[in-house]
Amino acid sequence: MKAVFATTPDPDDPLSAVVVGHRPDPEVPQGWVRVRVRAASLNHKDLWTLRGVGINRDQYPRILGCEAAGEGPDGARVVLYPLLDSPPGMSDETLVMPAAQLVGARPGTLAEYFAAPPESLLPVPDHLSWEEAACLVCTWLPAYRMLYTKAALRPGDTVLVQGAAGGLSTALISLAAAGGLRTWVTGRSADKRDLARRLGASDVFEPGATLPEPVDAVIDSVGKETWTHSLRSVRHGGTVVVAGATTGDVPPARLHRVYFHQINVVGSFSGTREEYRRMVTFMRTTGIRPLVDDVLPIQEARAALKRLADGDVRGNLVLTWSEDGQESRSEAARRLSVWIP
Repeated sequence: MKAVFATTPDPDDPLSAVVVGHRPDPEVPQGWVRVRVRAASLNHKDLWTLRGVGINRDQYPRILGCEAAGEGPDGARVVLYPLLDSPPGMSDETLVMPAAQLVGARPGTLAEYFAAPPESLLPVPDHLSWEEAACLVCTWLPAYRMLYTKAALRPGDTVLVQGAAGGLSTALISLAAAGGLRTWVTGRSADKRDLARRLGASDVFEPGATLPEPVDAVIDSVGKETWTHSLRSVRHGGTVVVAGATTGDVPPARLHRVYFHQINVVGSFSGTREEYRRMVTFMRTTGIRPLVDDVLPIQEARAALKRLADGDVRGNLVLTWSEDGQESRSEAARRLSVWIP
């Protein structure tokens, strides 16, 4: 089958290892099914895989991709849940996900096919396109968990989203605004801040700006560059959700502020199947949908990954197996113009 894979890890020049070529069809263990991939969204985890983060060298060549939408053997539209197997009685599957992903338990999705147990295939809402569905599991599901489980926000609360234009940020803004939250967003450029407003942000600010008042929660996936601002912006007894560290994971702790203001600092990773069910119902009710920046044919995978690495993304970048990538791209742009003024 055709696939996008890394020949070897390269921390210094990760894109040099990207190949679009042929790999063996996936083995389908007894009880599993094979899924035909229709669209796959790129994720920063793909860049980590190219650099060899947490993965042994002997696990290469390695197919990239961590989320996709496709067709099951019965024609059902499905997406792949991050965990292929969970211990019996596990109520929060996310607690075992990081280890499961790092040891390579999940197959790469940037291929024509992948194999998975039926319980790891989640239904796709009928109103979403293949390209939009490909963004649900590794982008929208974590965003939903951060806002409504980890921060436990309710309509009328105020949330600060650090970052305005990436896949996670646009999902957070859309989900927060649709849920009745006063949504404040920081963005590094005027066009990114304008995008946040169009997605429903109540107000936008430059990074590090003093806010009109403290917020109930901050969602911070940036790390070192925004950490002090996040702690300074949250109210006494409020919550800072740590969802990543794209600028570094060793920020100043400022522990005096954490304990003196009784700030709750919580980590968040992925989401549960039950949270996925609730999120899909929420999306169907409100009509919100993922922001797809561009739809590219699989042959342009390296260029797409470079855009992701450079931060040149507004929403999600999606690769498709469609023979007419330009047609898919135009359709994505048309849908975007319909629901974003």
